[in-house]
Amino acid sequence: MFNRAIMTRRALVAGAFAIPAGLAAQAAWPNGTITLIVPFPPGGQADLAGRPIAEALQRILKTTVIVDNRQGAGGAVGNAAVAKAAPDGQTLLMTLSSLAVLPEASRLFDRPALYEVDQLRPIARVLADPTVLVVQASAPWQTVGDLVASAKAAPRTIPYGSSGTYGTLHVSMEMFAAAAGIKLLHVAYRGAGPALNDLLSGQVKALAAAPGTVKQHVDSGALRVLANFGAERVAAFPNVATFKELGFADVELYIWAGLFVPSATPEAIIVRLRDAMRQAMADPAVLRVFEAAGSPPAYQDADAFAAFIKTDNARLVPAVGRIGKVE
Repeated sequence: MFNRAIMTRRALVAGAFAIPAGLAAQAAWPNGTITLIVPFPPGGQADLAGRPIAEALQRILKTTVIVDNRQGAGGAVGNAAVAKAAPDGQTLLMTLSSLAVLPEASRLFDRPALYEVDQLRPIARVLADPTVLVVQASAPWQTVGDLVASAKAAPRTIPYGSSGTYGTLHVSMEMFAAAAGIKLLHVAYRGAGPALNDLLSGQVKALAAAPGTVKQHVDSGALRVLANFGAERVAAFPNVATFKELGFADVELYIWAGLFVPSATPEAIIVRLRDAMRQAMADPAVLRVFEAAGSPPAYQDADAFAAFIKTDNARLVPAVGRIGKVE
């Protein structure tokens, strides 16, 4: 009886101090510096989203958060780095809507994909803008109709830039070209930033881009917006018609940016990170950056974001099949 009582007391004491594995992971995280990988160079939509979010998470989580622009293969290199990272919450990914497209593009060429979408778990959507079609202000095209006429008169002679083959910006332009019955000349870059620089210098003549990355150049008079790929007009360019308004019913594409982690990340860390992102997306400093860029916040928590991705992928993946092999 005495021994049984002692054993019972010991069990109760041990139970009081036992910490479930999930709570232990939660208590230990973050464990030092967090790396936020942006799979594109500075100057694009993912970088626009990633930097203010990194600063906000640093304040909220009280740890250092560094941005690592891990560019290459249209975003696949950075996506793969996080997909294969340790699932400990120390490596995050701020990526774009091309996430699901890139593995499908690899399969077109019978190449192994660098990663699969199910290796990554969505945490929060940050931005969700339609792409816009921009040209130099000095270009001869005042309207989409002007551009289409020039392309029909001289196929494959009008070069346009993109953030990489099969990236969102490439798919946008090829979707438009297919609907218009024209052939353009694709010039792939390592990200939207370098592509935009070459549009400004005249090396390429057109670009599909996120509104926030081109607004300052439109406002300065360097660039002209011809059309918007969304279902509705965007606040940054209220006078610019959508492709649907111009008669291109099937031309619709959005360039969203969202935060992901490796899929095996413990649930306790996921919970804390979702809460941190809710706070970050209500942070006035973050909102000011997005609004000033003409890219209003489009926050969705994990569950809504996952549903949004499923719907968006149903539009994007077939578009890649229609484009076919592009070297």
